[in-house]
Amino acid sequence: KFAMVAPDVQIDDGKGTILISSEEGETEANNHRKLSDFGIRNGTRLQADDFLQDYTLLINVLHSEDLEKDVEFEVVGDTPEKVGPKPSEQTSKNITNGSDDGAQPSTSTGKLV
Repeated sequence: KFAMVAPDVQIDDGKGTILISSEEGETEANNHRKLSDFGIRNGTRLQADDFLQDYTLLINVLHSEDLEKDVEFEVVGDTPEKVGPKPSEQTSKNITNGSDDGAQPSTSTGKLV
């Protein structure tokens, strides 16, 4: 749903509890566990990072009794249409002679006197 390639997911509580790791085998023991086993409840925040795509999400977990039959979870909010590396800030600015005031180089072809 989030188009992540190799995510790392941790609880955003300052303790650094890792739920999913992009390192093979590092969190295999978590695969059978429920979120509640980690103390994740209504209002818990998770941070998901995909370093291969320079892509980070903050996920707010909210409990709901209103899900349709056989639906375990629902993603609500904006999901990325296209995921990929962030453009470099250098390519987004046109800086001439160390200044970003918008001045452009002269295009005059006249002679200097």
